[in-house]
Amino acid sequence: MGTESKIEWTERTWNPTTGCTKVSPGCKHCYAEVMARRLQAMGAPGYGNGFNLTLLAKRLDEPRQRKKATVYFVNSMSDLFHEDVPDSFLDQVFKVITETPQHTYQILTKRAERMAEYFSTRKAPVNVWLGVSVENRKHGLPRIDALRTVDAAIRFLSVEPLLEDLGRLDLNGIDWVIVGGESGPKARPMHEEWALNVQRQCDRDHVLFFFKQWGGWGADGKRRAKSKNGRLLSGRTWDDMPKLGAQASLL
Repeated sequence: MGTESKIEWTERTWNPTTGCTKVSPGCKHCYAEVMARRLQAMGAPGYGNGFNLTLLAKRLDEPRQRKKATVYFVNSMSDLFHEDVPDSFLDQVFKVITETPQHTYQILTKRAERMAEYFSTRKAPVNVWLGVSVENRKHGLPRIDALRTVDAAIRFLSVEPLLEDLGRLDLNGIDWVIVGGESGPKARPMHEEWALNVQRQCDRDHVLFFFKQWGGWGADGKRRAKSKNGRLLSGRTWDDMPKLGAQASLL
């Protein structure tokens, strides 16, 4: 039935695949890779291959076993649209999503072109939110353009870890933006003005904005524990999210 999640914007995680490969600077200090190695050492089911991509067909039925309406983050430990995940397996994943309309599924990818290609011949289920990672301009901005081509009930951006100022964003067709800094012992700092630049543009374009965390570096540019840096941006928390069951764009 998935695993309860501490991620602020979801309820449970569902990982029908585990493992991945790095494709851009946002992957450099991947938390999922570190976690997968730990789980492998512990002998946890699904992690016998460490962080090598693994399809876990036995997990496909997990959401069907949960009747209570739940928000699932799909593949917190992988990328569902990894090039080595066959379309036939993706079809099985989306069949489960379609057949469990009580749930809401959030799918985030760095492989936006693969996602757009997949949905060019298929309709995205109305209970799925599709998002792309945007860590910098070079890799992130083209992903937004690819996401925009997909007809989804909710399109969102995960601007985490935010590694540089993104400049002017085209948020047309985007419903929700999450921003956060990097965590972990090798975390790279996020500047407050970078995050505020995104927040102001969301406000201008009437896009929902969620500030997840500062991570390992605070607004003052000092390094400390993530819990000490907190979630305040410009003196307040930002927790806007699309309404559950949303069937259309909020714009």
